[in-house]
Amino acid sequence: MSEKGRILAVIEPDNHPYGVVSRAVWLAKLTDCTLELLLCDPDIGALQHGFFVSNEARDIGEKIRAVQKEMIDELATEARDEGIEVTTDVLEERPIADAVLQRAMDMNPRYVLKGTEYHSVAERSIFVDTDWQLIRTCPFPLWLVKPHEMRDNPVIMAAVDPVHSHDKPAALDQIIIDSAKAIADPSDGEIHLLHVYQRIAGVGREATKTFKPIKLPIDELSKKIQTEHREKLDALAKANDIDAEHTHQLPGSARELLPTFSRSYKTDLVVLGSLARWGLKRMVLGSTAEKVLDHLPCDILIVRVQY
Repeated sequence: MSEKGRILAVIEPDNHPYGVVSRAVWLAKLTDCTLELLLCDPDIGALQHGFFVSNEARDIGEKIRAVQKEMIDELATEARDEGIEVTTDVLEERPIADAVLQRAMDMNPRYVLKGTEYHSVAERSIFVDTDWQLIRTCPFPLWLVKPHEMRDNPVIMAAVDPVHSHDKPAALDQIIIDSAKAIADPSDGEIHLLHVYQRIAGVGREATKTFKPIKLPIDELSKKIQTEHREKLDALAKANDIDAEHTHQLPGSARELLPTFSRSYKTDLVVLGSLARWGLKRMVLGSTAEKVLDHLPCDILIVRVQY
């Protein structure tokens, strides 16, 4: 008998914890996994350890820790009532992203779940937020939970790039589709394949800024690009038994079109790919997941390949 997969659910008291637990329970039932609930609350280590900590401070720290354990045990009730094997723990280490990553590496989960909310401009610009750190470093499928109801038969958007632009490996598209199917098949859900490609409008204007303006056949080039992208998208869809009605190609910006498409089709989950880049590439290049995180109205599942 094979060992069950495990799901690590990161719980933050101020980040819709009951919604995250409900999603984790739903996913654990769907995938026949066990569940670990990891409470990430303000660190109280300074109140409990150190030569200059008073007895009163230690007492306060112990009371806070007791409340934290009661809280996570209460949150685990839903999972236990559903017959799911669940363990609980309180995260003490900091920073949170590094500690969560280490916990994930130790347990090798099938999914890491975490609630997410709107991020400030400062958080988006300097990437200090836990969500962005996990997007960039977590090697396991990262499921970011938004405060919305997940239907029993979810609509899932798989965002792919069949021409492998921006140096993306071909394997990533298949991982995205397989990850979408892993949720859609057991839940009788519906998968939509979406490819957003960049227009070449504006190329002609840029060309005229040179000393010898070049007249480009913009319409012809646009049609050629559209056809090439569509052929590769259709081939990818056919290889995965996804019909034309559920295969979509749109010209424009992924940051704008993915949220619009998600709202139009009332998607419950968007599956995105992220690249585990190292060195300068990791520092300079962002990912679609980072660009659309705040704008999508539904859950996001981020899968990756290393390169």
